[in-house]
Amino acid sequence: MSVRFLTHTDTAMTLYATLLLVHLLAATFWVGGMACMHFAVRPAAVARLDPPQRLPFMTAALARFFTGVTVTVVVILVTGLAMIFGRGGFGAAHWSVHAMFTLGLVMMAVFGHIRWAVYPRLQRAVDSSEWKAAAPVLDGIRRLVALNLVLGVVVYGIATVGRVL
Repeated sequence: MSVRFLTHTDTAMTLYATLLLVHLLAATFWVGGMACMHFAVRPAAVARLDPPQRLPFMTAALARFFTGVTVTVVVILVTGLAMIFGRGGFGAAHWSVHAMFTLGLVMMAVFGHIRWAVYPRLQRAVDSSEWKAAAPVLDGIRRLVALNLVLGVVVYGIATVGRVL
């Protein structure tokens, strides 16, 4: 029976695999959460709740989701950059990495706009029980989330199919 210790290469591969796992889990939380909110939570709320109940419910649900997304955005950015620089930097990266990074930055900017520009308007309108003002703001968030969801699916496509192109 022999004992084998991790080599430098084994350690690097393990670190890269761990970074990739954490990166993918964070991306899955974000993209899957958007899909759940867009295709399940919002339609159920529209079908079952009148605006005075629906708008506070959605505002509260978004607040919780946005907290998680804020953490995942940081995790995605840190792990993505660590993987890129661990493999030689942007100069050594495949075109698909550049595309994923660029689309990820666009998604982060859209999220930032939703979270820190649009959502506070929704929160103020809901806190003031101004349902007619809150509804179009929530619809604007829905549209921006749909955009980010499409971009997220494109990133997944590039991550899988892009590597062979």
